[in-house]
Amino acid sequence: MLVLGIETSCDETAAAVLLDGTELLSSIVSDQIKIHSKYGGIVPELAGRSHIECIHPVIEQAIEEAGVTLKDIDLIAATMGPGLVASLLVGLNTAKGIAYALKKPLLGVNHLEGHLLAIFLEEPVEFPFVALAVSGGHTELYRVDGFGKYRILGRTRDDAAGESFDKVAKMLKFGYPGGPVIEAKARSGDPDAHRFPRALLGNGSLDFSFSGLKTSVRNLLAKRERGERLDISDTDISAGFQEAVIDVLVTKLMRACEQEELKRIVVSGGVAANGALRERVTLVGEDLGMKTYFPKPVYCTDNAAMIACAGYYRCRDNPLSGDNPLSLDASACLALDS
Repeated sequence: MLVLGIETSCDETAAAVLLDGTELLSSIVSDQIKIHSKYGGIVPELAGRSHIECIHPVIEQAIEEAGVTLKDIDLIAATMGPGLVASLLVGLNTAKGIAYALKKPLLGVNHLEGHLLAIFLEEPVEFPFVALAVSGGHTELYRVDGFGKYRILGRTRDDAAGESFDKVAKMLKFGYPGGPVIEAKARSGDPDAHRFPRALLGNGSLDFSFSGLKTSVRNLLAKRERGERLDISDTDISAGFQEAVIDVLVTKLMRACEQEELKRIVVSGGVAANGALRERVTLVGEDLGMKTYFPKPVYCTDNAAMIACAGYYRCRDNPLSGDNPLSLDASACLALDS
C-alpha cells in the first residue's frame, strides 16, 4: 500500500510517501520559524497563509522524491485534528481535492495518533505499552494496546510542556522556538542554583500542570529586574527550569507504568527530541528494568511520515467504509480514543 501523508496541524507544512507502513520513500517538511520568530510564538493567521503558499510545492516535492505519481497512490492520509483550525483546513481540503479529482480513498488522521505510532517508522514495539506524547501543544499519557486502541491516562490541565519551554525562552529573550535554545543553554547551567516547583498534583494523579512553573520563572526574573541581588544566570535558570519539567514528566511516566503494570515505554512529540529528557527516561527505565523507545528527532517534531504511518495501520486493520470522505472536517480539539 502506497500512502501519501499530509500534515498541517500547526506551523509545519509536510508531505510524505510511505510504502507498506515502514519504507519511507520521501518526507518533506517546510517550517515557518522565520515567520513566527519575530513574534516569539505562532500567529495562527500567518500560519494558515503560509500553508496555503507551501502545500502544493511540498506535496509535489514529496511525490517527485518518492519516484511515483499521484495516480500511484493507494491512500491519502491527512491530519484532521487536533491543531490550529486555520492550518488544519489547508492540508485537509487539499487532500480532499486530490482524492476527489483522482478518485482516491481519503482518511482523516488524529495528529496525536501519528505521534504515538511514529516509532513504527523505525522499529516494531510490542503491545501494550505506555506512551508519553509531549510537544508544544500536547502533554498526554496513554496506554496503547494496539493500533487504534488507546486509553488516556493523564493530560496537562493547563500549559503543554513544549509551550512552557517556548514561553520561558520568550521571557529570557532567547527567541523562538525556545525548546532547543533552552536545552543548549541548560548544558552549561547549574540546575541546583534555583529549585523551581514541581506540580505533581498528589493522590496518584497522572495529570500535568506547568503554569505554576512558568509563573515561578516569571517571578524570579521580576525580582532580578527590580535590582534584587540574585546569584543566578540565564543558563542556570534554563537548567533549573528544564530539570523541573523533566522531573515531572519522568515521575508521571513511571507512575503510569507502575499503575498499568507495563515495562515498555514510548516517548514521542517535539519535546521528545530533547536530549536531557531522552537520557533521563533511558536511565530511569534501565534501573527499573523497562524498555524505552524514542523516534529519531526528525520523527519527533511534526511530520507527515507519522501521519502516513497512522493512516496505513488504520486502513490495514479497518478497511475504509463507503462513507463520503469529503465530509471530513477539521477539529481543533479532536480527542484520541479507541
